[in-house]
Amino acid sequence: MSKEFEIAREFEVDATPEQVWEAITTGTGGWLWPMEAPEPRKGGKGPFGSEVIAWDPPHRYTNRVEDVEGISEQTLNQLDYTVEPRDDGRRAWVRYVHSGIFVDDWDNQYDGASKHTDFYLHTLREYLTTFGGRPVVAFATFDGPEASGTPDALDTVARALGLADDTAQGERVQARGPEGQLLDAVVDFRNPYFIGLRTDDAMLRFFGRNHWGYRVGMSVHDFAPSADAEADEAAWQGWLNGVFS
Repeated sequence: MSKEFEIAREFEVDATPEQVWEAITTGTGGWLWPMEAPEPRKGGKGPFGSEVIAWDPPHRYTNRVEDVEGISEQTLNQLDYTVEPRDDGRRAWVRYVHSGIFVDDWDNQYDGASKHTDFYLHTLREYLTTFGGRPVVAFATFDGPEASGTPDALDTVARALGLADDTAQGERVQARGPEGQLLDAVVDFRNPYFIGLRTDDAMLRFFGRNHWGYRVGMSVHDFAPSADAEADEAAWQGWLNGVFS
């Protein structure tokens, strides 16, 4: 049964409104995934076939699409960002609203979208405050093998990384990466659904989509000058496949 939804969040961040604006319009690869930049005008073309229905830099940006390409569970989709200055423009307040219509499996789709929103917006704040909004050099995203769809799959990933059950958000760890490489990292996000690791040059995002009937996913936002997206994907895809082999 089709049903409307709305997911709204507000937060403040130690970044200027201009930095936030750049991140949500042209710098999405640094915290979400690379997207086509919107045409900078009301009525312009937005990402994924959307239309820009509000454009007021650096304060308001909204895009809307009636038929979401490649997503059969959803029709209408709208993303709305409001950005206001705080502390004489040195900081920003952000309100984000994701709304639309889910056409199937509403409770599961809404729960997944809501929890993903918290993780994505956390990653946005990490990007702005830790990496200064600088352009991402390489981005890779992929799913684990079929075996990563079991209920305890994200727990398996945590153990493979070397995280104890009580390793908490904010702790610094030596995580085990591809080919046994030890990564000096901060656990910048952890709950039963997601794990975020931040190194000096990258953000590694682990998505427990097994909770919603899919496979564990992973994204790599790499800011190192010599970063290579294909190499990152090959290394971490191999690692993730090995975890479940």
